[in-house]
Amino acid sequence: MSTLDSIFKAYDIRGVVPDQLDADVARSVGAAFARFTGAPRILFGRDMRPSGVELTAAFADGATSQGADVVDLGLISTDLAYYAAGSMDAPAAMFTASHNPAKYNGIKLCLAGAKPVGQDTGLADIKTMVASGDLPPADAKGTVTEMNLLEKFAAHVRSFVDVESLRPLKVVADTANGMGGLVAPVVFEGLPYELEVMFGELDGTFPNHPPDPINPENLKALQARVLEAGADVGLAFDGDADRVFLIDEKARPMSGSTTTAFVAKSILRKNSGEAVIYNLICSKAVPEIITENGGKPIRTRVGHSFIKSVMADTGAIFGGEHSGHYYFRENYRADSGLIAAMVVLEELSRVSEPLSELRKPLERYSASGEINVEVADPSGTVERVSEAYAGADQERVDGLTVDLGDWWFNLRPSNTEPLLRLNLEAPDDGSCKEHVAEVLALMKEES
Repeated sequence: MSTLDSIFKAYDIRGVVPDQLDADVARSVGAAFARFTGAPRILFGRDMRPSGVELTAAFADGATSQGADVVDLGLISTDLAYYAAGSMDAPAAMFTASHNPAKYNGIKLCLAGAKPVGQDTGLADIKTMVASGDLPPADAKGTVTEMNLLEKFAAHVRSFVDVESLRPLKVVADTANGMGGLVAPVVFEGLPYELEVMFGELDGTFPNHPPDPINPENLKALQARVLEAGADVGLAFDGDADRVFLIDEKARPMSGSTTTAFVAKSILRKNSGEAVIYNLICSKAVPEIITENGGKPIRTRVGHSFIKSVMADTGAIFGGEHSGHYYFRENYRADSGLIAAMVVLEELSRVSEPLSELRKPLERYSASGEINVEVADPSGTVERVSEAYAGADQERVDGLTVDLGDWWFNLRPSNTEPLLRLNLEAPDDGSCKEHVAEVLALMKEES
């Protein structure tokens, strides 16, 4: 059970292979998932990590032992898995550890219609079943078939833009030896874009750099190539290609908040009056821009299961997170970095200004980025910081958010480590640094 505690996270299953996650665990998860969903058919696919071959075979064995028929989608991106679950109305399992190092693998699960499976929406139940070991086989074993949905998925991604309105642009995509190297070229096929793929070979050992685009160090090769090639935009994908970060033609990265605002503005131009979701650590500029462009901003907790749930409840057309996840109602409310990239490129096709100019009106404040601080007592530290700002507006929707008028911050505990995550925003770089130092000092005080 202790091993299961370490690999069952808030939104997925993830651990070191084979020490924490091995074929036996994958087989049990397959059986438990089949039993939990009760579905006659279950879809599954994997990223390029070598361990995925054995793990998916074991998962299929477990699911078929419960009588479910399984469909092997092969090598896919996570957003393709969501598309499959939505378009085929069947539960799906994606074997990936996303941006984690090569020694990791994991399982992202979703229900029919791409509905999320998280800690409170089934993952805890599946964990209990796996721990019990009480998963006797059904009377008849299910079947295993194969299916390739890549072309259909690519057409689905392209459907989010007016293909006839697109103009030639030079695009460099760093896929970090991840699944973007397989999926992006097929999506871009037939479009008037000159696409150059960096590190496009599928290699789960990540020989060039880690597949984690939120780390600025991993963007350096792309930034250099954008300048060398005179590209209009750079796209940095993570390992399973469901997230994307943008680089403008001057090789400057765009934050997830700015991209959320950019995509929201573009979507609202065609769909005025629609609701748009953003999480509570996005920039204050995001709701301002949504409102200015005729939309209805709706704030939610951090995390895909919360955003997808609120999108379902409100009918929101789009949702964005600072972490590079972008959700679309017409994509079964699931996230897709490729769809977000298509929307940005369509906007660049529509206007004459470069991305470096288009982003300026959207970047109104200075942000700290996420700062992780290890503390002995996370909850006690949060209370101490809260007391220090007792006179300010505070809320506890997701950790502690303190709004002091011209600056604000959020302090959230990690789900798995003794860490607090600080995000702070202020009017300018100087005051941002000053206030970060102020909050960090409070966090490090001895109680």
